[in-house]
Amino acid sequence: MAEQHTPRSLIVTLYGAYGRAPDGAPLPVAELIRLLDAVGVDAPSARSAVSRLKRRGLLVPARTAAGAAGYLLSGEARQLLDDGDRRIYARPAPLLTDGWVLAVFTVPEAERHKRHLLRSRLGRLGFGTAAPGVWIAPGRLHDETSHTLRRLQLDSYVDLFSGRHLGFDATAEAVARWWDLPAIAGRHEAFLAAHEPVLRRWEGAGPAAGGGTPRDAYRDYLLALDSWRHLPYVDPGLPAELLPDDWPGERSAEVFARLHARLRDPGLAFVTPPVSAG
Repeated sequence: MAEQHTPRSLIVTLYGAYGRAPDGAPLPVAELIRLLDAVGVDAPSARSAVSRLKRRGLLVPARTAAGAAGYLLSGEARQLLDDGDRRIYARPAPLLTDGWVLAVFTVPEAERHKRHLLRSRLGRLGFGTAAPGVWIAPGRLHDETSHTLRRLQLDSYVDLFSGRHLGFDATAEAVARWWDLPAIAGRHEAFLAAHEPVLRRWEGAGPAAGGGTPRDAYRDYLLALDSWRHLPYVDPGLPAELLPDDWPGERSAEVFARLHARLRDPGLAFVTPPVSAG
C-alpha cells in the first residue's frame, strides 16, 4: 500500500524541519504553498490544512519584515516539536536496565471522555497495555509522559510507578502481549519499502550519485521525515533482547539517520533563498 502523506501532517513536518528560525521570522504563505507543491500538495489543499492548524492553535498569523502574510508556530506547537526532536533525532539505545514506567489511571464515569483521551495519549506516547487501566513503557519515557499529562491536565487521574518486571512469564513473552509487535514491525517494513530505495539512489555510485537537485533533496527528505516522525511513538524503543531476531526497527532507524544526514542540509538550499528574500 502506498504511503499517505496528508497536507496537515506535511505542514507540521515542514515547520519541524525548516520552520523554526532562531529570529522567529514567519513563513510567508506564498512560500508555504511553493514548498508544499514540491511534495505534491496543491494550493487549495494547503490553504485548507493551514486553516485547520490555525483553528487548533498550532499556527499563528504574522507578517514578514516585507509585510507579506505568513504563519508562525504557536508556543504550544513549538513545545510539541521540541519534545518530538528527542524521539525523532536523538533516540538512545534502549537498555533493559532502564526498567519500566507504569501508568495506572482511574477516571470517574461522569468524565469517561477523559478515559478515552488518556488511553489515546498513552498509546501515542508508545505505552503498551499490561492490564485494564495499567499501561507500561520503557522507563526512560517517564519524564516525557509526566510532562505530557500535566500539559493536557490529565495528571490528576494517573499514578506513575517505576519498576522491574519480576515474572512470572519471561519478559520477552510479556512484551509480546503488551505491544502488538507484528503491527509495529509492519510500520517499519512499510517505511523501509518506501524510503530505502531512495537512500540507495542518493548513495549510488557513478555520475548519477547524489540523486538530484536541492528540490529533489528537499522533497525526498520531507517525505521521509513525515513518514518517520510517527514511528518512534508507535515503537517506544524496546530492548533488542526482548524483540524477535528479525526485528526491522534498527534497520529503519539507520535508513532514516542516513537520509537525514545526506538530505536535510541540501534540502535547505531549496527552502532558504526564497524565504530569506521575503
